[in-house]
Amino acid sequence: MDTPALLNDALATFSQLFAEAGQAGEPDPTAMYLATAGLDARPSVRTVLLKAHDARGFVFYTHLDGRKGRELQANPHAALLFHWPRVREGVQVRIEGPVEIVNDDEADSYFALRPRGSQLGAWASKQSETLDSRETFEARLAEAEKRFDGRDVPRPPRWTGLRVRPSLIEFWYGANFRLHERQSYELDRAGEWHQRMLYP
Repeated sequence: MDTPALLNDALATFSQLFAEAGQAGEPDPTAMYLATAGLDARPSVRTVLLKAHDARGFVFYTHLDGRKGRELQANPHAALLFHWPRVREGVQVRIEGPVEIVNDDEADSYFALRPRGSQLGAWASKQSETLDSRETFEARLAEAEKRFDGRDVPRPPRWTGLRVRPSLIEFWYGANFRLHERQSYELDRAGEWHQRMLYP
């Protein structure tokens, strides 16, 4: 299926700004705020790292049993925010849309590229659960090291990627006196993309 022209434009703009963020010396251009809400509608936000982006959406990885994983399974909609203050006069990119779990092959391929310490940490961590002491976590990490000694570390079954499929992409360009420029690309209920400018 062909990617709609307006979505292509938005993705090309994102890729250009993402490249500029790297060139501008942003500490981590992949860092993005992820907002979720459970069925109780109470919002939660944290920073995650962008690991892939294309016409299908924006991908990050996590434990499905952690808080964000549980919330996104219960209510599979999310909002993302990139903030790159060193780009131009400051740039923000807002993305909203439904969320899907990536396929196993994609998750396996990414996990295989992670440093071994990060792979072992994925097995040792009970993400978001109460930890009685750092020593308990270090003991779990040592158990994982022993378990996989001398062989590749497989991806934990509940550790995977989540893809935010954009239904909104907004570009916010900073300007003096708060006279910012905002360009919004939005998907309507009929599946058509539209572009509009917003007041600052």
